[in-house]
Amino acid sequence: MSKIRVLVGTRKGAFILTSDGEREHWKISDPHFAGWEIYHLKGSPAESDRLFASQTSGWFGQMIQRSDDGGESWEPVGNEFNYDGVPGTHQWYDGTQHPWEFKRVWHLEPSPTDPDTIYAGAEDAALFKTTDGGRTWKELAGVRSAKGHLWQPGAGGMGLHTIVLDPKRPERIFIAISAAGVFRTDDAGQTWQPTNRGLKSPYEIPDPEAEVGHCVHRIAMHPSRPGVLFMQKHWDVMRSDDAGESWHEISGNLPSDFGFPIDVHANEPETIYVVPIKSDSEHFPPEGKLRVYRSRTGGNEWEALTNGLPQRDCYVNVLRDAMAVDSLDPCGIYFGTTGGQVYASPDGGDTWNPIVRDLPAVLSVEVQTLP
Repeated sequence: MSKIRVLVGTRKGAFILTSDGEREHWKISDPHFAGWEIYHLKGSPAESDRLFASQTSGWFGQMIQRSDDGGESWEPVGNEFNYDGVPGTHQWYDGTQHPWEFKRVWHLEPSPTDPDTIYAGAEDAALFKTTDGGRTWKELAGVRSAKGHLWQPGAGGMGLHTIVLDPKRPERIFIAISAAGVFRTDDAGQTWQPTNRGLKSPYEIPDPEAEVGHCVHRIAMHPSRPGVLFMQKHWDVMRSDDAGESWHEISGNLPSDFGFPIDVHANEPETIYVVPIKSDSEHFPPEGKLRVYRSRTGGNEWEALTNGLPQRDCYVNVLRDAMAVDSLDPCGIYFGTTGGQVYASPDGGDTWNPIVRDLPAVLSVEVQTLP
């Protein structure tokens, strides 16, 4: 029987949750890197026991940790993240120009085929790559040429938070930056283009045709259809059917189209999940009811999934990297909250259970389906 490993990054350490394919009983690890912020924790699809963690602290800085035994032991690897050349400036909150400053790694994306190749998304927005298992990192500096001087931080900083690798075209990569938008390369990172046509941000950007400056919270893809992308924006849930060349809104009947995560069912490419949040100033579920919404039609038509989730007095948030799916059938859906709960659904969202409570605030959730 298959096994499931859930990798959870929190404000005060990382946790590894394991279960068999029934996903009923879970073993919870002791905290790894206790006291440290773990922005992201992810395993290599090419070598399942190789895990990477982005460990950061305002006191001690950034550190990348690697495990080659499924989290039983860890070693720090390369932590030199240097911008290539003189990075120049970007736009600051007040509209003035501000120098690029490396702060932390927000997201790690291992190659699907090579366990030594990993991409890292950083704040201030930059994309780094290693081909030696994390020991050395090189910036793919062409990203900044896509109008980087016009990018501006979102409320949480100017982070490159999403990296989506096209499984059918290895040279094609999508990234998302808050608050700049979505960008695509078709030549393995040498050159990049903004892919934001159709996005509207009237409260932040007066120009309705602006190529950059959009606060994209998350994008997702089903590997069987790499030309179809789904997006949770600052406001609006969006879809592209042409690899980001154009976007259209699919918010439909959602109670709020503000939120952070979005994900796609492993076995149904038109089934997508979001967690609506009341607003950009009130980061909790509408009416205090924690509801995941599912569309089986690729958007516009949404149903609330509430069985097992708190439906009163719930004022948590679900962050952009805190939702994931496994690849079993039926598909499991997982998400973590800022209240320290991790919920799992073994049946595509029909029913939910908290597999752990009372963790520190959850920053990220990733899932590995193991043989």
